[in-house]
Amino acid sequence: MVLGLALVPQQARTARKTVVGIQGREFLVNGRPTYEGRSYDGTKVQGLLFNSRMVQGIFDDRNAETRSRWSYPDGPWDPERNTREFIDAMPLWRAKGLLAFTINLQGGSPEGYSRSQPWMNSSFETGGSLRPDYMSRLERILDRADELGIVAIVGFFYQAQERRMDDEQSVLRAADAATDWLVDKGYVHVLVEVANEADNAGFKHDIIKPTGGAVRLIERLKERSKGKVRSPAGRLLVSTSLNGGRVPSDSLVNVVDFVLLHGNGVQDPARITQMVDETRKLPSYRGQPIVFNEDDHFDFSKPQNNMLAALRAYSSWGYFDYRMTGERFDDGYQSMPVNWTISSPRKREFFALLSKVTGVGSP
Repeated sequence: MVLGLALVPQQARTARKTVVGIQGREFLVNGRPTYEGRSYDGTKVQGLLFNSRMVQGIFDDRNAETRSRWSYPDGPWDPERNTREFIDAMPLWRAKGLLAFTINLQGGSPEGYSRSQPWMNSSFETGGSLRPDYMSRLERILDRADELGIVAIVGFFYQAQERRMDDEQSVLRAADAATDWLVDKGYVHVLVEVANEADNAGFKHDIIKPTGGAVRLIERLKERSKGKVRSPAGRLLVSTSLNGGRVPSDSLVNVVDFVLLHGNGVQDPARITQMVDETRKLPSYRGQPIVFNEDDHFDFSKPQNNMLAALRAYSSWGYFDYRMTGERFDDGYQSMPVNWTISSPRKREFFALLSKVTGVGSP
């Protein structure tokens, strides 16, 4: 399978520097495999897309009752500061070998995991239109990623915020609007994740659910972007993810351009390998790249961990780091507020192993 550059008009106002594509099981950036020629411990690294879950880069909270929870140690919550510090940290991640991050239009839990989520964080109005303040922050992040040669996995929907949308038509309007915005900006370094864990019980509208309209929604967004930008395959590359430890259905694998898996909650690295194997054995699997873009299992200093298990199965892996009970502001990349630098022992251990595996930067 080759998804190359289509000869179609470029709609962007600004020339783009970074183009992501797929050839067989490999990711390409600007027509060349990622980590070109690289192997680690006898295992192929070339073509993989190591990533980190940085979903709160455009976070805000419109609920006055919860907004104060996200105050910085040295001042009140400030969404512009959050985005500015995210952008400032991106070269640090890139220098250690990180080639992609996930950023979500409806974020993720700012507490890592939460039963109740009363805050209001969404790039969409409840009727499905885009919020200019969120999209302005996203544009600055995506522009900087383009300059640095970083791929952005842009997630559209997150369960706790999707529930606030008016109805299923509002969800469709939001998905269409986000797709059109990416197309209009001419971004060709983005991958689309329609929903974060689409089978999560928190989702309200059937159009997102794998047992409902997920396949139709993915096909809709692929068709909507087709032939409109100078991008791989002449359109956006689209997928969706499921809860940790789960393998997508044959019908989902049939329509996605790359397969998204989640390893959060998977304590035995052997299960990571098993998930990849189960995916590749599905009748509809046609050689797409497999990408973990959420996994809260660490053990980076041990010879066996989920990241290395994914590597040995030739699948990409993504770091999910949230602040656990009793930890400091410096810990975690999802719990708000965030220190976006490589500021904690856990972050340093991840980036040290990433650098060692990819051969980029100094561990």
